Amino acid sequence: MSNDDDFALFQQMMGDVKPIKQDTTQHVKMHQVTQAQLAKREAAMWLSDDAPEYLSIDHAPMLKPEDIIEYKRDGVQDGVFRKLRLGKYPLQARLDLHRKTLKQARDEVLSFLKQCMRMDIRTVLIIHGRGEKSNPPAMMKSYLAKWLSQINDVQCVHSAQRFHGGTGAVYVMLRKSADKKQETRERHQKRLG
Repeated sequence: MSNDDDFALFQQMMGDVKPIKQDTTQHVKMHQVTQAQLAKREAAMWLSDDAPEYLSIDHAPMLKPEDIIEYKRDGVQDGVFRKLRLGKYPLQARLDLHRKTLKQARDEVLSFLKQCMRMDIRTVLIIHGRGEKSNPPAMMKSYLAKWLSQINDVQCVHSAQRFHGGTGAVYVMLRKSADKKQETRERHQKRLG
């Protein structure tokens, strides 16, 4: 049977069917991206940029010492985020920010993450402390949470499990390098083929 015959048969079978008039549909307004969201996306930096001043030390939304930090970029699978949140990925590097000024911490975070990207390290732990004695409380934690959400190479972040420092540390998952993406594709091709 040819396509013309199939189409003719379909028309013959549907000849006495009448379209249903539906007047009960509700038009849902699609989510609109605001100007603020567009500006935030445009303002985010890549670790390859050489502008540490971009990460502000002037202002950050303040957190409490016991607050949990969580951030997930669009496109990160829920299972990957859950595994990070539960501390199931092996930690390949760690950075301790205790006794650092905000400027020192910002510069060290950027340098550390750039080095991790160069070395194809994906999962790291950054220890910032709970900040119960700082004035204001949790100052380093608040700024670190803001900085990490502004760096495009950071895929997701979550406060650590108790055995890794709890709310005084964060797990950070970095973007895969092009080499690692290709390696994953090849591994999956072998498994499927």
